[in-house]
Amino acid sequence: MLAGFLDALFNGLSIGAVLLIAALGLAIVFGLMGVINMAHGELMMLGAYTTFVVQNFCKQLGGLWFEIYIFLALILAFLLTAVAGLILEKGVIRYLYGRPLETLLATWGVSLILQQFVRSVNWVIIAGVALFCLFFFGGLGILKSRADKIRRRTVVGVLLVLSLSVAIATGNFLGQTYQLAVTQPWFGAQNVDVTAPSWLQDGLSLGSLQLPYARLFIIALTIVCVTGIYIFLQHSLWGLRIRAVTQNRSMSACLGIPTEKVDAITFALGSGLAGVAGCAISLLGSVGPNTGQNYIIDTFMVVVVGGVGNLAGTVVAALGIGTANYLIGSGTLALLFTPVESLANFFNFFATTSMAKVMVFALIIAFLQWKPGGIFPQKGRTVDA
Repeated sequence: MLAGFLDALFNGLSIGAVLLIAALGLAIVFGLMGVINMAHGELMMLGAYTTFVVQNFCKQLGGLWFEIYIFLALILAFLLTAVAGLILEKGVIRYLYGRPLETLLATWGVSLILQQFVRSVNWVIIAGVALFCLFFFGGLGILKSRADKIRRRTVVGVLLVLSLSVAIATGNFLGQTYQLAVTQPWFGAQNVDVTAPSWLQDGLSLGSLQLPYARLFIIALTIVCVTGIYIFLQHSLWGLRIRAVTQNRSMSACLGIPTEKVDAITFALGSGLAGVAGCAISLLGSVGPNTGQNYIIDTFMVVVVGGVGNLAGTVVAALGIGTANYLIGSGTLALLFTPVESLANFFNFFATTSMAKVMVFALIIAFLQWKPGGIFPQKGRTVDA
């Protein structure tokens, strides 16, 4: 009984660790910009697919490359999703600041686009996206110095139409000339499996308790990420600027802090952390286009319960929610309360993954009635106002 409880507790902590990595970026972004990023789960999905691609490439090289591919995947997943987040911030979210409902709808649309992108991606789509980004963001950079002479919305609209036209025309040309459109999608709609390196496939035995190395690696990765974010926020110039803008954006702008750059860097950092979380998710099971949707609701719950923008609250909430979900959903609590038949039957009713989420969500609603600001409420002049 005790060994089973400890095993379930360990598995719950490892799931909470994944939620924590994902929620770190979301908490910073939500706390700083007030942006409800519904595409955060799809950024996690991109990180997971990046791990899959790196694994296949290193598997062909064989030898040591396959044993260390997970570290290469972590770096590439962070960079790829950080760039994707930067493009999302500059291309969509920057024009929607101060309108949380619009950001929710826009990023939800982006999440649907990313899901379909993964299902259909091939060389034609990659070429079209690359050309669109080159023309659209390159054009914005060139015309930025003339923004005082030309209406910004007009420039953005014209560039958007021209960039889409060039990207679509080029894609059609490549498809018809080189028959690239008939090639199979890289991933498709089916799930794909990521094979962990051999040194992560075993486990640590502590008596009757077996601790998988993959889950230990995820917990260690989470500790590294939390420590790195804490050092960055507390002991770096940009970390100081992020904390200042979070506390009071208007005063920070008056003091000369470039708030637009702070927003872009923060969003890229949060997106990169989502990619790292996706890499960790790939070690726990198969990866598919809907992978991010399995975690996005829990991630938002972590941010709200912990206290928006609070690092310590995010840590406590992520580990608590992840552990509670697993203990309830796996039926561990029902086994613990076997001597008390009424409690055992109650927890047996919720002993599925979906019903466990329902119970945890109900507990969170009750908690927020008591502490609406979360475990550690946000402080500052803006909040007091």
